[in-house]
Amino acid sequence: MIEIKNIHKEFDGKVVLNGVDGCFQKGKINMVIGGSGTGKSVLLKCMIGILKPEHGQVLYDGRDFVTASNDTIKSIRREMGVLFQGGALFDSKTVLENVRFPLDILTQQSLEEKNERALICLQRVGLEAAASQMPSDISGGMKKRVGIARAIVMNPKYLFCDEPNSGLDPLTAVKIDLLIEEITKEFNITTVVISHDMNSVLRMGEYVVFLKDGKKLWEGSNKTLMATDVPALQEFLSTKLH
Repeated sequence: MIEIKNIHKEFDGKVVLNGVDGCFQKGKINMVIGGSGTGKSVLLKCMIGILKPEHGQVLYDGRDFVTASNDTIKSIRREMGVLFQGGALFDSKTVLENVRFPLDILTQQSLEEKNERALICLQRVGLEAAASQMPSDISGGMKKRVGIARAIVMNPKYLFCDEPNSGLDPLTAVKIDLLIEEITKEFNITTVVISHDMNSVLRMGEYVVFLKDGKKLWEGSNKTLMATDVPALQEFLSTKLH
């Protein structure tokens, strides 16, 4: 479980996150939604340690990532998997080498062990046949699947996905959604998805946080989302679903 409490973040005096909190459950698809510039990506960066909030806590099973010692921070980071927007693959590395990369920098395993684990993860996303290919040789949807394989190669407890469907056609987007959902359930991961794709949110958002101007204005599930009486959320939904 991941808890965020009273997260504040600002840049040059401009408040980007203003007292955001939430509780992201293990084994569930937890989603953060909102329009452009509402603080979604900044919140994600605060949660994974790229940015440090001015105030607040990010608790990983009770461990505060914001104030933790360097050893605890390293320990928590080893428990994270991140699917970056666009895949963020290394162009100069093969698909297998991209998936293996976290093992190369974070473990002392032999090359044989690392390759075996990377291949297992590629098999899980249906891409073992592409192991020797370069990122430039595969499609956008395949790149996302490679990114997912890399994100799970360390057997993470926490999985973060930043706009996993951006740039994908609707059919491929559904496949990526299903893969993220399957992996979350299969490995009982705490998954946090930043998304603007309302089809994804309505399909798999078991816990949803809506941000507007850096504040949390609503939280609930995909089952209660459409019945909201929050005007800002109603307006957001109307622009995304019509």
